[in-house]
Amino acid sequence: MATLCRNCPIRKRRIFAPMTRREVAFMERFKAGEMSVDAGTTLLIEGSNSPQLFTVLSGMGLRYKTMPEGRRQVVNFVLPGDFVGLQAGVMREMQHSVEASTPMRLCVFRRDELWSLFRDHPERAFDLTWLAAVEEHFLGESLAALGQLDAIERIARAFVKFHDHGQALDLVTGGEMRLPYTQQDLADALGLSVVHTNKTLRKLRDQQVASWQNGKLRVLSYERLCDLGQLDPERVPLQRPLI
Repeated sequence: MATLCRNCPIRKRRIFAPMTRREVAFMERFKAGEMSVDAGTTLLIEGSNSPQLFTVLSGMGLRYKTMPEGRRQVVNFVLPGDFVGLQAGVMREMQHSVEASTPMRLCVFRRDELWSLFRDHPERAFDLTWLAAVEEHFLGESLAALGQLDAIERIARAFVKFHDHGQALDLVTGGEMRLPYTQQDLADALGLSVVHTNKTLRKLRDQQVASWQNGKLRVLSYERLCDLGQLDPERVPLQRPLI
């Protein structure tokens, strides 16, 4: 049975902006169904013209681009509440691929109904624009980190972002969050070699700052991690819309 938007298990998480009853009712009409996929499933393929858009209800994945010689560059990571497929919805073609790293459950929307959102609910259309702007901001931050931060600063910054996002989604239990990616995934995303990534993770663990082992992230000193990642530990995350 598909989950009604009024009963969405993630809609009331503090990371997401409140929705009016009218917006919830529209989203229930806009939603075409749900889909469950296994880990390793490719949801969207670079260069494809997908008829579907998705919001992640549960599970995690990653976005990546494939280089001409076959190597993969991780662009960023996909967590619950993320909206994927907007590129195909607007540009008619995906510029990257999306793969499930764990079993995932997704809300499914028909791409050809996207115009009804802009026509009938301009507030929701603005939310899509906001999400696109945040994606651009994220890529700008990533480029700055790649150019200006060293390995331990890059990894610390990534761990703070994972931890903050996980806390807002109630994914952190007893100070621990499931982070089911590989060191290769993290290395690709941060422009590091796997060897350098492994050594840096060991250094963070030895310094009692953070530990990432067996697919679980434990932050041991949040302030120290923020300091290394050049982030303010007192900052307040912005609420984001949920599509």
